[in-house]
Amino acid sequence: MIGTTLLEISDHIESLASETGEYSLVCARYGDRPVPAAGLRFESRPVARAAARAAEQYRDTLRRYDPGVPYYDVIVRQEFADDGSAAETAGDAPGPDGPDEPSSDPHDVRRFSAAEASEWSLSDPAVGGGEGTRDRNAPDEPSGRDNDRGRDRVEFCHEAAAALFEALSAGGHADAESAVMDAYFDLAERVSDPNDLCLCLLEAMAAALHRRLTPDEQASVLAAAAAGLPPVSAGDPVAGAFERLAGAGVVGGYSRTADSTAESATVLVSDCALTARDGRFPTLPLVLELYRGTEPGHRHDAIRIASVDGGWRVSFSAGSDDEPVGIASASIRS
Repeated sequence: MIGTTLLEISDHIESLASETGEYSLVCARYGDRPVPAAGLRFESRPVARAAARAAEQYRDTLRRYDPGVPYYDVIVRQEFADDGSAAETAGDAPGPDGPDEPSSDPHDVRRFSAAEASEWSLSDPAVGGGEGTRDRNAPDEPSGRDNDRGRDRVEFCHEAAAALFEALSAGGHADAESAVMDAYFDLAERVSDPNDLCLCLLEAMAAALHRRLTPDEQASVLAAAAAGLPPVSAGDPVAGAFERLAGAGVVGGYSRTADSTAESATVLVSDCALTARDGRFPTLPLVLELYRGTEPGHRHDAIRIASVDGGWRVSFSAGSDDEPVGIASASIRS
């Protein structure tokens, strides 16, 4: 569907990163760290600007699948070593022949000291005052943490949906791809809240894959989509998957039962944002995150859902010779 994939852009941004760099990327309005550059640092301002342009390309690619992807004013921030020096503006820092000229690069930004940066959280603006700065605790909008959590969820859903669209396109599943787009356009006319709409998109994808693809095809598409997302750290794939889901606000809480093993795990989930319909639960986001942290050949191929007091019981098992079960959508057991 597109010439440059999300994974290629993400890999390019990571290739520019440096563990010792002083520069990072933020949204000028809200202070959010834009995916996929969140947590990365860069050695110099020009390199960080190149990463900012690539980050914008990444988000433009997401927007081809879903026009609702949030727009960020991606800018470069420099953090000085904590030596007591005061923060400087980009135009005030003296060069060898006198003060530098103010930069005209839209990705340039005021530079902050490490002391200032240490006081920020994701709910604080990256730049203070001035036209275009938004008070995120204004009465007519959600409070800081709720607002952050909503954007985290939207970001998670858009990134997952884009990777799935790419996998459907690359796999030649045009009927399923068209069904998802038709469902999304219908939802966009009826659902105004972006937090709800992004979840509805994933639920619509789960339903379309369940109806139009075989279980083996569903597993292949989700494996390809997982490979197209930024890599995650190695470790327990089940715990890692639910940590990411909880961090994005898709689940409120989870606990793993004591009898869980690497081959068979059971997780109790509370406050899940996903909605079950027609006796089925949209397992697609769970499986996608699970596949991200699991090597091929070691993935759980059967996911079962049961309704319990206060939430859901999700069971994962691996090693079956039968076709996969519950990959995109699972029948709810009592």
